[in-house]
Amino acid sequence: MEKPLTFRSPVAVVVWVVVLLFVVGNWIDLAVQGRDHLSVVAAAVLLLGAGVAYVTAQRPRIIADDAGMTIRNPLRDHRIGWACVAEIDLVDLLRVHCAWGGPPGAAPADREHHKVISAWAVHYSRRRQFSAEFKARRTARRSAMGFPGGFGGRGLPYGSPAPSRAHASPEADAEKIVKLLQARATAAGAEAVWADSTAEIAGAKAADAEPAAAGGVTAVADQGWTEPLTSSWSRLALAALLIPALILLIVVLL
Repeated sequence: MEKPLTFRSPVAVVVWVVVLLFVVGNWIDLAVQGRDHLSVVAAAVLLLGAGVAYVTAQRPRIIADDAGMTIRNPLRDHRIGWACVAEIDLVDLLRVHCAWGGPPGAAPADREHHKVISAWAVHYSRRRQFSAEFKARRTARRSAMGFPGGFGGRGLPYGSPAPSRAHASPEADAEKIVKLLQARATAAGAEAVWADSTAEIAGAKAADAEPAAAGGVTAVADQGWTEPLTSSWSRLALAALLIPALILLIVVLL
């Protein structure tokens, strides 16, 4: 069993840490110097800001394990088995196309249920990616021709590979995440189809082969690959927003 992989935005982590430090620092200042009603209101506003930062920056992530992936968005969690992942692509966010139901081994288009889930944890900008690739190609051409203007203002010797900025961009990282997740989904889908085919062949044989067929189907189900899409509200995320908002309302009305 492989260790689960977690994907999240590094920028969002930095934002969460900065906001948390800002809130804690101001709380300390208000506790030392604040003595009026306005200070209490400011403390409540800071608490609400911390809740918003937690929901929008700290929570969003994608967790990939052996059975499937869990997409944590600001307020909702989505669990998808690998065999139910039809496609993963990038628009403004990473999107997972889910397809489940229908006969075993059916193509994604023939499934009974279809839904697209957007993951807030992985952002993508086609404009920035195109710009980064264009700059990398231009730098490589200038370096190959012996012109200055490469990295650090110095040209590279003819024939030397130029470092690529595109591969260090967030968009390039997002594309790598898509490839990794799609590879896992494709492998799991192939395993599920193979297991279904094996079970059907075994079931068509003599009666003594029936337990083996049932075992094949059970083995696939135990892996969790065929788990359909399940979505649920996050109680912790809702509490992180509703409780501070209620406290702020009460403080303002006092």
